[in-house]
This record gives sequence, C-alpha cells and structure tokens, in this order.
Amino acid sequence: MRSRHARIGIAAAVLAATGALTVTFVSAGGKGTADAATELQQYVAIETVRPNVTVPRVRANGSRGRFVVDCGTNGNGKFSPDNPVAQPGIRNGAEHVHDFVGNLAITATSSDADLDASGTTCTNGDKSSYFWPVVRIDRSVRSATAVRQALASTTPTVTCPRVRDRLPAVPAGARQAVLARLRSLDEATARADERMANSRGRIDARANDALLASLRTERARLIKGISDSITAGGGRSSGLVSLVECDVSYDGMHAAMRHTAAEVKARTVASAQVRCPTVRDKLPGVPAPAVAEVDRNLAELDRQIAEADERLVTTRGQGGPDFVANAVLGPLNARRTAVLDRIATAIGRHADRPRNLGALATCTVDAQSSTPGTALPAPQGPNLELPNNTGGIVRPSSVLIEYRGNATAKVVPMPKFLRALTGDAKPTSRGPANARAAWTCSGFADRLSDRYPVCPAGRQVQRVHDFPGCWDGRNTDSTNHRSHVAFADRTTGACPAGFVAIPQLRITISYAIPRDVQTRGQYALDSFPEEDHNPFSDHDDFVNVNSARTMQRIATCINKARTCSGR
Repeated sequence: MRSRHARIGIAAAVLAATGALTVTFVSAGGKGTADAATELQQYVAIETVRPNVTVPRVRANGSRGRFVVDCGTNGNGKFSPDNPVAQPGIRNGAEHVHDFVGNLAITATSSDADLDASGTTCTNGDKSSYFWPVVRIDRSVRSATAVRQALASTTPTVTCPRVRDRLPAVPAGARQAVLARLRSLDEATARADERMANSRGRIDARANDALLASLRTERARLIKGISDSITAGGGRSSGLVSLVECDVSYDGMHAAMRHTAAEVKARTVASAQVRCPTVRDKLPGVPAPAVAEVDRNLAELDRQIAEADERLVTTRGQGGPDFVANAVLGPLNARRTAVLDRIATAIGRHADRPRNLGALATCTVDAQSSTPGTALPAPQGPNLELPNNTGGIVRPSSVLIEYRGNATAKVVPMPKFLRALTGDAKPTSRGPANARAAWTCSGFADRLSDRYPVCPAGRQVQRVHDFPGCWDGRNTDSTNHRSHVAFADRTTGACPAGFVAIPQLRITISYAIPRDVQTRGQYALDSFPEEDHNPFSDHDDFVNVNSARTMQRIATCINKARTCSGR
C-alpha cells in the first residue's frame, strides 16, 4: 500500500509496462521516463523550478490594457462532470468533476439560446461559462495497483456526440438524406470501435490520435451533408460543427475501480440535473411551412430545461422533500406538454399529426448517482466522488478572471458564443501536444510547472490558465474545438497569419492548501481514469456569453491601455 501521491504517474508506468507509447513530460523539469520509480517527482518545490515565463514586449501598435471580471469562486456549488465545450451532448462525459462559475444554466446539452437566457454568478452580468477540474485532498492509503489492473482489463471505445439528438427540425424533403447520413455516422463509429479493440489493456497515443483524425474527417463530411440537406429543404442548421469531434474513452476502467462501501453509502445529491426524453429524434419529417414554428418550439423546450437546471442550482437546500417535484418538475412537465402539443399541431396542419408526443413531456431529476461498478458512474456522496477521483473538493480561495491585450496589435471584440479551451485533459491517451504547464505558487509568477507545486510557507498553490488570444475572424467553434483560435507567438506575441487578436483570457485559481498536504503529495487534480491525476492534464474551458456591448467595452478598455473592472 502506498499513499495518494504514489498514484500520480501510474498511468505512465502502465504505458512502460505494456510496451505502448512512452509519454515523457519535460516542460518544467518533469519526470524524464515513464517509470513508477519516478512517481514522487510529480510534486516539486516551486523554488527549484527555473523561471520560464516569457512576457513579450508590447510594441507601439500593441494593446496593454486589462479587464477584470468577478464571477466568484463557485460558492453556489455548481459542480458537474459535463464538458459542454469538448464533449457537447455527452452527459457525464468528463468522468471527473468541474468547478463552474459564471453561467448558471450550462450543461452538456445547452444551446446558445439557453446560455443567453441564464443567470450568472458574475457581478457585471457576464453570462459566460468558465469551468475547470476540481482539486481534491485525499489523505487515505490505497493500493497503487488499482489503475494498472483496471487498464489491463479495459477495451477503449470511441465516444461521439449524438447528432440525431441535437438536430433542428428536419424538413420532410430532407428526411431520407439526413437519416442515411445518420446511419453512416453510426457505422463510422462502429468501425472505429472495432479498431480500438486492438488496444485492449494498453494505451497507444499515436494510434488513438490517427484514428480520431480519420474519424473527424469522415464525420465532418457527413455532418456537413446533413446541414446542407436541411438548408436545401428550407430548414435552418447551425452549430453542428461542434458535434464533429469524438474522443477515446477508457471509462471502462471505472468498473474495476468501483466506489468503496463508504462512498456508496453516502449518496448525497449535490449536483442534480433535469432529465427529459429527447424529442428531435422522435419527430417525423416536418412539412416546409411548419419548419420555422417547430424550430421555435424545440428551442422553447431547450430553454425550459435550462431554466429548470438553473433553478436546481439556485434553490439547492430550500424547501422540504417535495420541493423539487412541486416547484421544478411539476411546472416544467406542464409547460412541456403545452409545447409538444403546439409542435404536433404545427405539423398536423400540413401532414399527419404525430401521435404520442405528449408521452415525452415527463421529466425527472437525475441525482447524478448510479449503480456502483457501472462503466460510467456519476459522482456520489457529499464530496461528489468518482472511482479514483476521491477526497474532499478544495474550494478556491480566489479566482481571478482577466482579459488582456496583445503585444503587437489592437484587439477586436470576441464573437458571442465563442468556445475555447486551453490545456489537454488527455496527454497520456492523446499525446501531449496541446498540454500546457499551469502550476505555480503565489509570488512565483515567473515560472510554471507541469508538476504539482510545493509552495513556501504562507504561499498559495495556483493554476494559471492562459487561453488562445487569436481568432480566425469567422468561426465560434471548429471540428476539433481548437483550430478556430490560436495562441500568440510566445516570444513576439504576434498572432499567426490569418488570425486577429482578441481579448486574451487568463484565469488564475488560488488554493489555501495546508503545507503538510503539499509535502505529502495528498492533493491532486480530478482527471480521466487513464491520466490518474497527471498534473500535466490540467485544462480549462470557456464559452463567451458576454453581450456585444460588454465585449466592446472590454476591447476598448484594453486598447486604451486602461485597467478596468467588470463590476
């Protein structure tokens, strides 16, 4: 038996043991080999990390201002294993828990309209969503072989967003073409799963990346065909590009790393979500004259769910045992019944009225708990624990959200609903190309590490997440959720050719972690199972829901070299 810190790096040790691709992290003096003997090197005294942060000189045409937004520290307790940016439509897809600040309604299935109608924790009304994996303290002692054994019996699979659940109204004339492409999407995923079966019990990052790149190309073609067919038939199609990207999932490892008896016993609900039957995949082809009306009503169904999810967050702990049923689900189900009837009526004016849509009205609240031992369990207990993601969640002592300028150019406002991410949650299973060192201590802003820092007495553990500060000028998302934005050059600060500078988002999260916890390696990041708390898997996600007026104010402040507050 070894303590918590011995778990850090086990995933890399598994790679070495199985003869698969060896992943080496060296950006801040990290471990040089994927060997279990180097596990303790996943913690580092910050004083021993050499300064490595380069700050480009701001030139005459640059923008040196700064705009700060206060969105709190997740005091309302919006935790979720959803990742609406990297895994839209996939509930519980992150397999680890995120802190959320800003937008109160966001879930894996939120539409842009849902986000725009939400409340927010930000003091200036910013409805953007900012979210990152939680940090936990776990002082327990457990077997260091759990992850190794779990991987040995796991066959990785491919996880893709379900396009049929996210479609707008499909015109009757386009229905057969859309159904054919949906079947082709299913077949492409099945073929990819067959190929993944060859990697049972091991991780091969190069093979994973090649497979996903090929699948991405095929899905992009098919999804564009679906979009084109809907548009040609008189419908409206947008946002489907977000559904192109798939991922390799090792969530089967959860079945071997099941919850302990104590964790299962304490199944306290802390992050409930509304669960409603899907409607889009149950509709027939919609007559062209009814498409616009059906789309409006589908959007209304989405908005109702988002409103109910937000209410679950803002009223947590209120009322008695029947509060949710009476104050949330009852009104929601009644409103859904009325909207579903309007959809049936709109279609029935021009074709056969769909039957039994009313059966889709009844929603429930998913307590985000599930049967222990299932492949993808939801967080359980008062600490929202998952297999191998256990221990008490550390609330940030502060969260600094700031938008910054560009060293060589003035910034233009970000487009509304821009999605962006930084870092990579899966450097072991996808390769470290997009991973970024993010760890440091307060007072050591000149250095970032890919290892967990041990800070001097009185200093706080920090995560510094810099987002891309350059935009392609056209798209709010892309097939891989990355190529529509880019990082400025580390040395000059210039954007790549074809990109324009936008307010560059930086989020600094600080934690008051006891020093003995640091020195004993008892704090770590929630992660995907194959990453086993790898500090290099740190990441952060963002959806811009600032109003056009606020974003213009942000850009103006930065371009005028001022420091402004979003209060």
